[in-house]
Amino acid sequence: MRTPSADYFLLLGVTLFLVLFGLAMVLSSSSVDSYVSNGGFFGVLLHQGFIAIVGIPLMLIVSRAPLKFWQRIAWPALIVTCLVQCLVFTPLGVTVAGNTNWLSVGSFQFQPSEAIKVALVIWLGTILAQKQNLLSDWRHVLIPVFGVGGAAVLLVMIRGDLGTTVILGAILFGSLVFAGVRMRMLAIPLGVGAVGAVAAAAASTNRLTRVLAFFGTGCDSSSKTISAACWQPLHGTWAMADGGIFGVGLGNSKAKWSWLPAADNDYIYAIIGEELGLIGAIVVLLLFIVLAIAFLRIMSTTSHLQVRVTTAAVMVWVVGQALVNMGVVLGFVPVLGVPLPLISAGGTALLTTLIGIGVVLSFARNARRAPMSSAP
Repeated sequence: MRTPSADYFLLLGVTLFLVLFGLAMVLSSSSVDSYVSNGGFFGVLLHQGFIAIVGIPLMLIVSRAPLKFWQRIAWPALIVTCLVQCLVFTPLGVTVAGNTNWLSVGSFQFQPSEAIKVALVIWLGTILAQKQNLLSDWRHVLIPVFGVGGAAVLLVMIRGDLGTTVILGAILFGSLVFAGVRMRMLAIPLGVGAVGAVAAAAASTNRLTRVLAFFGTGCDSSSKTISAACWQPLHGTWAMADGGIFGVGLGNSKAKWSWLPAADNDYIYAIIGEELGLIGAIVVLLLFIVLAIAFLRIMSTTSHLQVRVTTAAVMVWVVGQALVNMGVVLGFVPVLGVPLPLISAGGTALLTTLIGIGVVLSFARNARRAPMSSAP
């Protein structure tokens, strides 16, 4: 049995620390709302903790899978997750915050689009590795990736989840970039994707209002009335400002007392900034940078295109989504409704993220450094 590499332990260590840190922040940010909703102070924490207890061992089990296993399940995984996503079009579909991308089976509620992320990163690595010698031919790149992968993204976009759609689109383009596809070949798909995102935002009053709020419409804090779309970003900004450099102390947030919507989910970074201050917010950002470094190091130790593409796709997913979430809280990006990976409350997101990282850990476990090219 090959001894896991240092990159394996770096990725595993940072992941576990972020999960444990997330549990602490979920407890702090959710306790008030959980108590008010008769769930007790620890209601959300217990649910998140249960997912972590299941997800971490599952991640370690996944990390022992061989490369051929991912090649065999790539197509079945993508097909099955897309079929499950189709169930949101049935009475099982549940609307949450204007998005009908949730399924409810009895007391169990989950988001199938998160599972599509896992299937997509595995499938992209497999299909692009098979097309390795044909990546200069647009027919062998754009047709499978944007035909099949784009269809999976479309299933999510149709039901109104613009945030997840943006992340899935980033995974598609990120995979192609790290696979070595020429940028000029991606120009038209990128333009079409941008137009599609704008059209999706304009097609929904809820999404359009949030975009307009980003540009300041109805967000004058000196006004007696603040629009609902501006309430969350404004209170998120105030929470960050209230934290100052050192924060008000863990558990001492004022914003979580029903002032800041989604304090334990989409806006948990604002609570981190309020309670742990600028220093805490920067440390979290640095942890995701270290996570990106771990992904990049694993990519540098392989000559196998499948490993490189899937690792890059997971990096774009996890680190990219983290940057989007932080950008939303800091006011650099319109409110998209994406959680902070490994930290925000949300069972489906945590479980699928751990599985995705587990796939990369399986690569790192037996990673071999790519042979160096000799100088002429």
